[in-house]
Amino acid sequence: MILVSYDGSSDARAAIDHVAQLMPGARATILSVWVPFADALARTASPGMGVSLGIYEYAEAGGIDAVNRAAALATATEGARRATAAGLVARPQAQSANGDVAMTIRDVAAELDAQAIVLGTRGLSGVKSFLLGSVSHAIVQHADRAVLVVPSPALARRRRRQAGRGTAPV
Repeated sequence: MILVSYDGSSDARAAIDHVAQLMPGARATILSVWVPFADALARTASPGMGVSLGIYEYAEAGGIDAVNRAAALATATEGARRATAAGLVARPQAQSANGDVAMTIRDVAAELDAQAIVLGTRGLSGVKSFLLGSVSHAIVQHADRAVLVVPSPALARRRRRQAGRGTAPV
C-alpha cells in the first residue's frame, strides 16, 4: 500500500498520474491534511485578530474546523477518483495536522504501514524554499520508508530544457 499526499494542486495530480504509471493496480490511500484553525491562527495572525473578528468564537464551536475537515475530505475524494481512473485501487483520507503537515504525513504512513510515500513538489528553490518550508524536503529528510517525490510538470520541463533534452513528457 502506498500513501499519496494530495492537496488538489497540479503538482499533486501529476504525482498521482506518475505513480499510477509506475505501479498500476497498487492499493493507495490518498491523504489530504488540514490544519486546525487555532494552529493556523497561532502561526499567522496578530494577537487579538481572531477575537476582534468573532472568528475565534466560531472556530471554538468547531465551525471553521468542520469546514476545513469537509474540504480536505472532498479534496482527498477527488484525488482518490483521479487515482482510481488512472489505475490505482484508491481510498480517500482526511487528517488534521498534528504538529506540522510533514509530520502528519509521516505519522499516517506509519499507522497504515505504507510501503512508500508519494508526493509532488513545486520545486521551490533557495530563499523561497527556506521561507515557505518544503513538505517534500521534510518528508525526504525524516522518512522511515521509501519516498517518491514527483517534480511539477513545469519544473520537469524546465530542467529538461536546461539539460538539453527537449520537452518530452515526464
